[in-house]
Amino acid sequence: MSETADVVIIGGGCMGASTAYHLTRRGVTNLILVEREAQLGAGSTGRNAGGVRHQFSSEANITLSIESIGVLERFRDEVGYDIDFHQDGYLFLLSRPEHVAIFRRNVELQRRLGIAVDWLDPAGAASLAPGLGVDGVTAATFCARDGIADPNGVTMGFARAAQSAGVRVQRETEVTGVRVAADRIAAVETTRGVIETRLVVNAAGPHASLIGRMVELDVPVAPYRRHIFIAQSPAPGLWERRDAALVPSSRIMVIDFETTFYFHREGAGVLFGMSDPDEPSGFDTTVRWDFLDEVTRVAIRRLPALADAAISHAWAGLYEMTPDAMPIIGPVDQLRGFYVIAGFSGHGFQHSPAAGRILADLIVGRDPGLDVRPFRFGRFAQGALQPEANVV
Repeated sequence: MSETADVVIIGGGCMGASTAYHLTRRGVTNLILVEREAQLGAGSTGRNAGGVRHQFSSEANITLSIESIGVLERFRDEVGYDIDFHQDGYLFLLSRPEHVAIFRRNVELQRRLGIAVDWLDPAGAASLAPGLGVDGVTAATFCARDGIADPNGVTMGFARAAQSAGVRVQRETEVTGVRVAADRIAAVETTRGVIETRLVVNAAGPHASLIGRMVELDVPVAPYRRHIFIAQSPAPGLWERRDAALVPSSRIMVIDFETTFYFHREGAGVLFGMSDPDEPSGFDTTVRWDFLDEVTRVAIRRLPALADAAISHAWAGLYEMTPDAMPIIGPVDQLRGFYVIAGFSGHGFQHSPAAGRILADLIVGRDPGLDVRPFRFGRFAQGALQPEANVV
């Protein structure tokens, strides 16, 4: 079966859905969104911790956060769907002198851009998160407008609004090839058939490099496994004791920057995780239960209540990392009609509202209203890298 479309978006996660939505708002509705899974957002989008923050080291990323968080705050009014969004703040714990110095510069930049960020001592940090252990912590930063949002709700909100505007969504459809003619995109080959098109958006997340190879391009996005665990209290009500709560009652996100250990309240339980610096690149998303022992050693230091907790379930997802931990948003100059929106290095979901809008503007020839040079594909070959330091 052969079809035609003005645009084909490869990948039905938050980036693909956001791009589709914003393109329809610019009059592009002859669009097909291709997703290989049975559900949209089943890949990295559906396997992340849902964090949303302003606290980055790069002005470009902070700018994405300002716009994206604004959209999340107005999501019902702008997109037309309700989402679960809790702005209980992000708390970064700092132990090393070099990290304190980096975050002092970060806070100065964030404040200059209009973000209200507090600089705290250990006691101030502990007061925000009951049950928190601050042994070894020398300083902390807190932004009250940061928070936790529902990745599935945001993705489906964008996707449903796009579909109502005419976007066709092909689930359980795998892209098997991309045809090129005269240095221009000509068609996308899928397990359902061929889609003739002159414009492709590579929104394949950790698989973006595989799509790139189909057109002989090196898209420098590498997948890295990240684990998330859910802990439950050993006894009902124990964590919420009136005399001394053992875990925060809010959904404040706490991150121990030295170890990358993080946690936040998730319903009656606690969601937590930590990166493994020795983890090689790969697509394996099975849970390494032996890694839980390493995480637990850090966890019980920062949230002692976890020492007696039971792990109710766990999963692993993939970070899509670039060499500078910055995303790729925009066209590929070597191949007309080929665009990339990938490589967000662990902060993709939270930046999807702004990133999809920016790419839609670039596709239709509008000025996106900000400097997109930090996101351009060609920066890697040129060596023009401005790395993001605040990656966990």
